[in-house]
Amino acid sequence: MTQDGGKGNKGQDKKAQQYGVTPQSVDFNDWYNEVVKKADLADNSPVAGAMVVRPYGSALWENIVRWLDDRFKASGHESLIFPTLIPMSFIMREADHVEGFAPELFTVSKIGTEELAEPYVMRPTSETIIGHMWSGWLNSYRDLPFLHYQWGSVFRAELRTKAFLRTSEFYWHEGHTAHADEAEARAEVRMILDLYHEFCRDVLALPVVRGEKSASERFAGAAATYSIEGMMRDGKALQSGTSHYLGQAFSKAFDVKFQTREQKEDYAHTTSWAISSRIIGALIMTHGDDAGLMMPPNIAPIQVVIVPVGRKDNFDEMVAEGERLAAQLTQNGIRVKVDKRDGVTNGFKYNDWELKGIPVRIELGPRDLEAGVVVVKNRNSDEKETLERDLAVGGMAERLEGIQAWLLKRATDFMLDNTVTVDNYDDFKAAIEDGKWVRAFHCGDPESEKAIKDETKATVRNVPLDDAEFFAEREEGGVCFHTGKPAAYGKRILFGRQY
Repeated sequence: MTQDGGKGNKGQDKKAQQYGVTPQSVDFNDWYNEVVKKADLADNSPVAGAMVVRPYGSALWENIVRWLDDRFKASGHESLIFPTLIPMSFIMREADHVEGFAPELFTVSKIGTEELAEPYVMRPTSETIIGHMWSGWLNSYRDLPFLHYQWGSVFRAELRTKAFLRTSEFYWHEGHTAHADEAEARAEVRMILDLYHEFCRDVLALPVVRGEKSASERFAGAAATYSIEGMMRDGKALQSGTSHYLGQAFSKAFDVKFQTREQKEDYAHTTSWAISSRIIGALIMTHGDDAGLMMPPNIAPIQVVIVPVGRKDNFDEMVAEGERLAAQLTQNGIRVKVDKRDGVTNGFKYNDWELKGIPVRIELGPRDLEAGVVVVKNRNSDEKETLERDLAVGGMAERLEGIQAWLLKRATDFMLDNTVTVDNYDDFKAAIEDGKWVRAFHCGDPESEKAIKDETKATVRNVPLDDAEFFAEREEGGVCFHTGKPAAYGKRILFGRQY
């Protein structure tokens, strides 16, 4: 793997040290934790396992919410709001569901000093309570489809927490839909998966692999689970979004049935789907470097920062000029911030904005003002450019598009360069140990998957879809690299260690 991918040279160079974060090549985990805190994305909280999302991180999440929410509404989905507390008996009704979530549940057994006759669980996901309500709302096929979603927090106990990636409370949307037949429900699942793929590729500049989870990796209670998988710069996989076909299991558990066109009674086919705040962790670990974050312009809360450069006697004048420049950029639809901090060195400001990953920095000093120019630096380059002011303003949108495309190509090249194809277990183990993703034939036996996971910590990430952007090709025949049995799926599937 490359140096900034998390392996290689262990020496800390002076340039990386001055930014105040451990280089990725020295300790990727330390780099991540330091970037989250020092870039003002999130901080630890007094609640065990939970984080406090700071304004910069909150602004990023708001941009994510806004883009997705607009697309959900455009495709006919309606938002609703359900309680955080769910009766324990609801969770117990679907056998696979309770088995999957039991170790993670937060329970509430007392209100004030009074013991509850039935405890509540703090929402780990809402299939059960939504199914309960649907049973009272649904009568006829004419009522369907139900296309619902909500934004909120969910609670799942975590032994080892990591900001954005694994916290006891995290933030997401959860989509829940009900349909008259399986074909329509499965079409919904695929539509959402493709929407997630579009969002990751075009907005976050994240290359992700669309595919179906193996049976042992499905969501608890699902008939089929589909995921998008991204490669972080240490080679690990991050499940960045999921879309589930639940069949009729939850409908039968909660009596979600309706009268069909043929005047018969049937149970609804349901789906659920989600992207959570862990997508921010994916963004950090896909696009960062030894200086900190690199924020894709399409999602960045601040696309351009203007740093006025002046002495005490003319600093206010330069700030005012920076505001005028910001107004010009804002008129062109650019998200801009002027750094008005006084008493802080320019070098500190530059490093601070590099750490936060602002796509473009503009420096504006008295001599620049006299000459009608500005100094422009892209976050993904060490070079500075001196440009005529109007040229810098007029070309900013194109500049941001170029940075967005560069980030996507960089991440895509990294993923492809660090994915290997193997045909035997020894090569598999060597590749996994080297931090690679592996494409290989597998027999589909859950016991084999478990044995592989126990020995190598690698799991099936997914079975790439036939029309997936990466690794979609089918191959005739094939023998399982682990058991020697005939391969399942008709193609190589994707393995890797995960977050």
